[in-house]
Amino acid sequence: MKAAVFSRPGDSLSIEQVDDPTAGPNELILRVGACGICGSDLHISDVHDETGGMRPLRPGTIMGHEFCGEVVEVGSAVRGAWTSGQRVTALPYIGCGRCGPCLTGRGHRCQSDTHTGIGMGGLPGGYAEYVKVGAHESLLLPAGVSDAEGAMVEPLAVGLHAVNKAGPIAGARVLVIGAGPVGLSVATWCRVFGARDVVVSDLVASRAKRAADFGATDFIVASQQDVVGSFKQSAGRRPDLIFDAVGVAGSQQLAINYAPTDGRIVVVGVCMHPDQTVPVKAITKELSVTYVYMYERSDFELTIDMIERGRVDVASMVTDVVGFDEFAAAFDALKTPDEQCKVLLKP
Repeated sequence: MKAAVFSRPGDSLSIEQVDDPTAGPNELILRVGACGICGSDLHISDVHDETGGMRPLRPGTIMGHEFCGEVVEVGSAVRGAWTSGQRVTALPYIGCGRCGPCLTGRGHRCQSDTHTGIGMGGLPGGYAEYVKVGAHESLLLPAGVSDAEGAMVEPLAVGLHAVNKAGPIAGARVLVIGAGPVGLSVATWCRVFGARDVVVSDLVASRAKRAADFGATDFIVASQQDVVGSFKQSAGRRPDLIFDAVGVAGSQQLAINYAPTDGRIVVVGVCMHPDQTVPVKAITKELSVTYVYMYERSDFELTIDMIERGRVDVASMVTDVVGFDEFAAAFDALKTPDEQCKVLLKP
């Protein structure tokens, strides 16, 4: 099959012919319909050492964990509903399917799970024509959910999980730092769950303005405006709740600076480099800071249901769809902030 393959940090992905995956007893093989480029893929592809706590990718890694596809092979021990031709998305890991975390939809906490598309001995990801997934981790896509929307279930689930972990949302004044796909997902769910104000800030004006299409009541161009002053002008006071959806060194400190006394901060952006904050600012403000990671199966289930019902708009987040010929260049271009939101590979 054809796949986009990582070789070493700083080098472009190369499009190569690699072996097709084969299904184990409890696995499915999908023909990839679409796979999104995630910000964490961009970050991890530039990791040179373990200074920031992440291992460098191994040469030959196939990334991609935001995908959907059509079932083309069913493992010999798979029981139940899965048959060739069905369209599914999947949680990007394969767990044992028997332990407590697996049975409660938190298989990324399984002691024997294998993650998809992030190297470190894991499974090849969705930047390929075919991808292997766990039958237990797979979810059926309704006929009305497109491939583009199916590939967006994972990033929408990231935002949903963050909002679920944030505490009370109804009536809150919310600031979202970062207008990328995760920030827009957070903004979307905040409005769904009744936030009074949802203001999204971004350094790039076009990205900040796009937030209005995804539930934001206002936006701030952080490179041109005072964030706190602009938020107070829009919402009447400082934010009750701040989401750091950027994941770069310095963004947590910005959230601390912006927060009022007794404010809440949720860190959802994944920073893979050393960072430092000034703890006294958070201490004297008595801030509550929550870190969130991934999602649960129920987040995928609700996201799929809400997409099918038309309650959340994910298709509009997709700003470009490319094939293998354009994919390496599109991946590299996203490392520099621009007007793109979500770019999908359509193999």
